Amino acid sequence: MTSTPVPRIKSKTPVPYELTAIHRDTHDTKTFSFALPENATLDMWPGDHLFVHATINGKPVKRPYTPSSMPGATGSFDLTVKRYETGVVSRYLHERQVGETVLMSGPNSGGHWVDGMATHVGFVAGGSGITPMIAIIRGILARSLNVELFLLYANKTEADIIFREEWDAQARAHANFHCHHVLSEPPAGWSQGTGRITEAILRAQLPPPGSDTVIFLCGPPPMVDAIETTLKAIGHAEQAIILP
Repeated sequence: MTSTPVPRIKSKTPVPYELTAIHRDTHDTKTFSFALPENATLDMWPGDHLFVHATINGKPVKRPYTPSSMPGATGSFDLTVKRYETGVVSRYLHERQVGETVLMSGPNSGGHWVDGMATHVGFVAGGSGITPMIAIIRGILARSLNVELFLLYANKTEADIIFREEWDAQARAHANFHCHHVLSEPPAGWSQGTGRITEAILRAQLPPPGSDTVIFLCGPPPMVDAIETTLKAIGHAEQAIILP
């Protein structure tokens, strides 16, 4: 007996998704759950993104957001969004209430994970740049793939770390998951990285360059530009540096 294929959703035009739940992750970050049609899933790889569409002050705007739920999920999908004062769409999403609908298009292909592409994977994230990494890390660990994962995550303060409890729990539960935090404003007694992500930190906390290594990199553009240059100087090939 063959199972019925799960419908896979991909749309170039905006379609409405009902907001069914909201979870507060940090003081300025929330995870929004949106309903999917029955037994359907988003047609995406881990790291691909949706565009959220809105009309702000009479003008249409759209911004890309990567689902934090794992690809293949049915029933609903999640977007984890950090609110920025200058972010018109992030502020729009943070003002939504359960029961409202949000227009989205996609998924759209970005820098994503494909099974078998590497056995050593580094993730360098700054602030909300963690969101493209979440589904990739969750998916690899949930399926017990033979992949060594190294997360290097930079934030301003300890309170800004998105999914802090999950990262700690995953590190305890999985010997192949390694996590190192860097804070620009660390608390007293902080034992991990401080300041900015430097070449020394990249060398110490990421897998070395090699044919079986890829590095995912996401964060504020100045950070991404600087770290990409440093990763290349260390020896990571351009095609091995993936920008979701």
